Amino acid sequence: MESLHQVLSSIDSVLWGPPLITLLVGTGIFLTIRLRLLQVFRLPQALRLIFKAKNQGRGDVSSFKALCVALAATVGTGNIVGVATAVKVGGPGAIFWMWVAAFFGMATKYAEGLLAVKYRSVDENGEIAGGPMFYIRQGMGEKWKPLATAFAIFCILVAYFGIGTFPQVNAIIDSMELSFGFPKVATDVILTVFITAITIGGLQSISKVASKVIPFMALLYIAISLGLIALYIDQIPAAVALILDSAFTGTAAAGGFAGSTVMMAMQNGIARGVFSNESGLGSAPIAAAAAKTKWPAEQGLISMTGTFIDTIIICTMTGLALVLTGVWQGDAAGAAMTNAAFASAYGSFGSQILTVSLVLFAFTTILGWNYYGERAAIYLMGTKGVMPYRLIFICLIASGAFLKLETIWVLADIVNGLMAIPNLIALIALSGIIVAETERYLNRKKRARSIAKASEAHE
Repeated sequence: MESLHQVLSSIDSVLWGPPLITLLVGTGIFLTIRLRLLQVFRLPQALRLIFKAKNQGRGDVSSFKALCVALAATVGTGNIVGVATAVKVGGPGAIFWMWVAAFFGMATKYAEGLLAVKYRSVDENGEIAGGPMFYIRQGMGEKWKPLATAFAIFCILVAYFGIGTFPQVNAIIDSMELSFGFPKVATDVILTVFITAITIGGLQSISKVASKVIPFMALLYIAISLGLIALYIDQIPAAVALILDSAFTGTAAAGGFAGSTVMMAMQNGIARGVFSNESGLGSAPIAAAAAKTKWPAEQGLISMTGTFIDTIIICTMTGLALVLTGVWQGDAAGAAMTNAAFASAYGSFGSQILTVSLVLFAFTTILGWNYYGERAAIYLMGTKGVMPYRLIFICLIASGAFLKLETIWVLADIVNGLMAIPNLIALIALSGIIVAETERYLNRKKRARSIAKASEAHE
């Protein structure tokens, strides 16, 4: 078993090394250039659309609920644990490279949301089906069907063995025991019951829960983070200067921190940023496809805000908390490091409120990935694959309290990376269609404004 673990670890470090990170960020840079910095100039419009989209056209849920399902999967332990891991290894400079990954990732996420709506179809149950497997096959042609199939297989494996189950279940169970002394088995039973009840309801049930929980948990976490930042408000300029300086010069050893190079800051910041917001992995477009909209570009803009909220807002809050409190120089790592930051500001209450945030983040990630895997199962096997998929998923959640297999987690990392490759190939291949669809939407908006102005002038 040890030799298998070593082999998988070697594959993982190669896969998630410079080649894949270059492909992920490179695709974002390529799309940013082709879309003429759309993530800068159209961000205000995108943020307005979250609440003001007309929700006309075919679809299963509103654009807001589709975004909430996508955010359910992306806003997870990576926002709390992943940021701490990046800063522990790469120093404060890793936060800057996380921003870089998110900036270009917004263009990638926009392209994914646009293609998801453009190439979506309807399944046997009359529900909307979409995502990379559809835009690969319909946009690139039938000869690319094996690539679409590969994506769907990797998506199910990630839902079963990766982001969707064990890391989240373990995070919930361990944090509930540490902060509240709650028995692991009891937490696992309650969690399994909740997941089963929501899973049976399908997308409508998942989107309903996500649209209630996501805004609450995001605002809760932002509020406690802002409270902490306010305590250190005079130190913010120095903290931002440290982040920027460390990004380009590395970080010297200090306290329990071993020191890091620019390359370590870059690699950890970009990798953790991508893990957190999932731009380019191809997961979010599965949810985006179900949105009620007539315009692919409109859902693309709404999808783009997911990366902005996840990384530019929530991950930045965590990063600032770690730097301002100085805990990044201590011996703690991962969740314990973030815990130490909030405990230094709020005492034991800080640890408990962070635990509540972590539990909500992890719980919604399970829901989001449950849906992604289900849609991939339907693509491969039709609607008859839904019940077997759900039963296996629920069994894996139930066994999460008793499994701590590092080998499975490394395998999950690998399939996560493999899932991104077919999607990134499609985004590059279909970039011309992305640009054309964007121009069609923007021209239509321009014409509508001109007509409105002419009408006002006439009156």
